[in-house]
Amino acid sequence: MVSLLPGCKSTRLLFHPDKRAFVKHAPAIFRIRLETTKGNIILEARREWAPNGADRFYNLVMHGYYDNTAFFRVRDKTWAQFGIAAVPEIAQPWRTKTFPDDARKISNERGTVAFVFKDPNGRTTQVFINLRNNSSTLDTEQFAPFAKIVEGMDVADALYAGYGESSGGGIRAGHQDSLFAGGNAYLKKHFPKLDYIKRAIILK
Repeated sequence: MVSLLPGCKSTRLLFHPDKRAFVKHAPAIFRIRLETTKGNIILEARREWAPNGADRFYNLVMHGYYDNTAFFRVRDKTWAQFGIAAVPEIAQPWRTKTFPDDARKISNERGTVAFVFKDPNGRTTQVFINLRNNSSTLDTEQFAPFAKIVEGMDVADALYAGYGESSGGGIRAGHQDSLFAGGNAYLKKHFPKLDYIKRAIILK
């Protein structure tokens, strides 16, 4: 039975992406529970796979960034993307808070998790779950997985995919302004069937 790390949330810091609290090194191996509207997904992250990505994800989870965030781009049997904060006041300052690229160490196989990006050294907060083996296309583009699903792949497969690209699209398509401006209020009005991460927590 896993237990929670004590005192792992301090959401007020999320309004200030430049705080030193967000540059801490993650543990070499750590697990994250995504408590979603479809059930729980357990991820295991390994810093050796993508240290910059693992660090960013760890620090964001520790401070509650992914709580109440939507799986806003789900392509059936392909991928599920999330990572735009629930409220614009947090999402907007993080939109430009980039971190350096990682060299890819493992392939984008089914169940792996990686950050999305448009430009070199342009990763910020958005990540995706590979719902199938996408290595033939994503490995050559240097998407660098930092974690894998170890429990709950069936939950990831069940995330609502009916909106496809229309509910936000990828970061490269340039159609995310409404999400950053309106947050969850926008999504719930226009795309009410989306699934959400109710809470993301680091497991001990």
